[in-house]
Amino acid sequence: MLAFHWFLPTYGDSRYLVGGGHGVPTTAAGGDRPATLAYLGQIARSAEQLGFAGALTPTGAWCEDAWLTTAMLVASTERLKFLVAFRPGLVSPTLAAQMAATYQRHSAGRLLLNVVTGGEDHEQRAYGDFLDKDARYRRTGEFLSIVRALWRGERVDHVGAHLTVADAALSRLPDPVPEVYFGGSSRAAVDVAAEHADVYLTWGEPPGQVAEKVAAVRAAAARHGRAPRFGVRLHVITRDRAEDAWAQARLLLDAIDPATIARVQEGLARSGSEGQRRMRALHGGTTEALEVAPNLWAGVGLVRGGAGTALVGSHAEVADRIADYHAAGITEFVLSGHPHLEEAYWFGEGVLPLLERRGLWRHPAPVAAPAAAVPFT
Repeated sequence: MLAFHWFLPTYGDSRYLVGGGHGVPTTAAGGDRPATLAYLGQIARSAEQLGFAGALTPTGAWCEDAWLTTAMLVASTERLKFLVAFRPGLVSPTLAAQMAATYQRHSAGRLLLNVVTGGEDHEQRAYGDFLDKDARYRRTGEFLSIVRALWRGERVDHVGAHLTVADAALSRLPDPVPEVYFGGSSRAAVDVAAEHADVYLTWGEPPGQVAEKVAAVRAAAARHGRAPRFGVRLHVITRDRAEDAWAQARLLLDAIDPATIARVQEGLARSGSEGQRRMRALHGGTTEALEVAPNLWAGVGLVRGGAGTALVGSHAEVADRIADYHAAGITEFVLSGHPHLEEAYWFGEGVLPLLERRGLWRHPAPVAAPAAAVPFT
């Protein structure tokens, strides 16, 4: 069965595209909605009701802290898991393992971890991290080795190139152990993912390219005796009619100042992230030919770092494209849309029922059918 996750815009939401990430300042074309706990809670509760399994929360200087924000939202939801993005190396592995164990106890096991090594040198330096990208990935490997050993209940002594701990142990173990989601397109990233990821995440490249990446990571993981699952990060614009979905995409694009696109693309061109380079290659920094594969629109990436593509079309067309990604090896989908509240309903009420009828998805907590009325006699 496929699993679907939604997204919590902890940098603010809008009726238009919100830019940011990978060193890009957060910008919105209009209709801003502040990232208050009340609004984020509204999105989280809606995602839960619609059947999303979890919700991704980003990390970085452009948004609110993911650990704190999601911890505050746990009490306002019942089932939804929180896919918390965090950067290893900014806190000790022992503290991170302890934080995750505490989160699991207080949330009844609703923590998932999205490990983000960090692709931008200048942003990492702002946090006091002066390693280059390859060294950051090596440190991430050490970090996850320590954390996983602690979660197994081991007492850890580790002296590595980047991390050292002595006589480390947890007094209480996480139950269940949080699953680790991990992304990255470079060779160094694939090496770490192969050894540590429970779910390997890729941004929304065309299905053929995704299939190639899945095959490469699967082969690398097999050398470690591991078999991770695979997920894709996409935006969605789905409507009853395809023409209405594409009209919405044009509306989002027309609201962007060309000077903003030029400024954002200039910044993203300096990115050290291989995944970001691949995202930029899809649109080339221009507004021409943005449908880079059937129903796959690269317009989001003109103003946003990171995930820059959206599935656009009728509910049936988007369901078909999801089936294409499934055929490429994807079983988990981390989705978002602008605004996040309304687009959750468009997808949840329009696409998910089609996938359910195809036998590809079912609601994690289906509502029982109402009992038949008994007539008075």
